Amino acid sequence: MVFAALTLSLALVIDRLWGDPHTPLHPVALFGRFVGWWGRPGRYPVRIQRAVGVFFWAVSACLFAAPFYAVEHYAPALLLVVLAPFLLKAVFAWRSMEEHAASVEAALAGGGLDEGRRTAGMLVSRDTSSLSAEEIRSAAYESVAENLSDSIVAPLFWFAVFAPFGLGLTAAAFYRSVNCMDAMLGYTDDRIRLGWCAARADDLANLVPARLTALIGLVYFGAKGRFAPALQALRADRKKRPGYNGGWPMAVVAGGVGVRFCKRGVYAIGPGDRSLEDGGDDIIASVRGITLIFAVSAIIALFLWA
Repeated sequence: MVFAALTLSLALVIDRLWGDPHTPLHPVALFGRFVGWWGRPGRYPVRIQRAVGVFFWAVSACLFAAPFYAVEHYAPALLLVVLAPFLLKAVFAWRSMEEHAASVEAALAGGGLDEGRRTAGMLVSRDTSSLSAEEIRSAAYESVAENLSDSIVAPLFWFAVFAPFGLGLTAAAFYRSVNCMDAMLGYTDDRIRLGWCAARADDLANLVPARLTALIGLVYFGAKGRFAPALQALRADRKKRPGYNGGWPMAVVAGGVGVRFCKRGVYAIGPGDRSLEDGGDDIIASVRGITLIFAVSAIIALFLWA
């Protein structure tokens, strides 16, 4: 477990130093292209789409996790020491989320609403063509808040849970594939049948991490003197966002910072005491703080297990 703790620590350092490389050869990018190949509803008759989705979901998740399992169990010890932190880094994204939010702010500052809408449209699935500046920032920062659980806490949580059984990297990779397939297929449009399994599996995989993220968020904002508004927003707004999990981290961040995440005609989460332009830096700071609290706790737990 000392090795697992060191792997987690080094993976976080690698992320902060280099972030995600912008290359089509990134493992998640390669996986996304594979899912994009089979994840086209028009390829299959409607009556078999759900069965096809279940089959390809299982095949895809196992294929993505297989190289991680092979390295974890068959690589020589010295090679594993070198590769493990980079493999774990490949399945979570921390710095890149901050960079995405910063790119939206830069687009608004340098190119106005049109450029801001275009940049935000690269991050979210909603139509951004008529969004106001506040709605553009909401699309960016609520993506950061939701992905605090999906893209940081959850893969590291599953790594820490399965590391004592020698399956930490495998579990983190399997989770990453599950979350990626949901992001690509888990919608209520023509993909609803093909993506049914992907959406349900992601709901289950994030059930604990999303609530753990919210709990750690209460600890973080409690230390900042903002426990009461964070808890109030969590109680009032966590179920407003469609789905079982995304509203938990979004609500605690919105309440703790005092901003409002809004998707026109769908939800409004948080008190809205501050604008997102004013509160954006505090959102990023809260993501960093919650990530560090979780990571340090997981590292200590792995050391204690050892």
